[in-house]
Amino acid sequence: MPADAEVEVRRSARRKRTLTVFREQGRLVALVPARLTAAQERSLLPPLVERFLQRESRRTLPASTDGLDERARRLHEAYLAPRTAAPLPAFSVRWVDNQQRRWGSCSSDSGHIRLSSRLRTMPLWVSDYVLLHELAHLFVPSHSAQFHHLLAGYPDLARARAFLHGYQHATDTGGQAWSDELD
Repeated sequence: MPADAEVEVRRSARRKRTLTVFREQGRLVALVPARLTAAQERSLLPPLVERFLQRESRRTLPASTDGLDERARRLHEAYLAPRTAAPLPAFSVRWVDNQQRRWGSCSSDSGHIRLSSRLRTMPLWVSDYVLLHELAHLFVPSHSAQFHHLLAGYPDLARARAFLHGYQHATDTGGQAWSDELD
């Protein structure tokens, strides 16, 4: 195992045979069976971590489009970096045409972020919110309280969410008024 690789070891009573390594909020985490001895851990974990780091270093991410990668870096610096000590992991971001129900998606293990091309016609503060939301998933994969804490610094958070909910409602209803009294 590289000398500079710090690994958080988590023991699991449910895990019987396998060991696994992954990144969580920028740090390495190893899941091991609870019954694994310290000697077994010392012999099995270093090669596993080494293989993980080698695969990670070989991973090539597609080039971002339309300056999205630079926008993502600026959003990270402005709103996420002050709330997390972890550096921005490797990522790629691109527009996609096949997301009709989602605004964005993130594969936190690979760093691939996809934004619905429907966002291109929306105000910048709306697409920035979606991009920031997906960037936050690089640090916290779930929609937990910690995840929402990361997003809380974005000043247009409530406005962007309301805009997207309104847009989706109008799309779902065909733009029809929700009440006959409004005619």
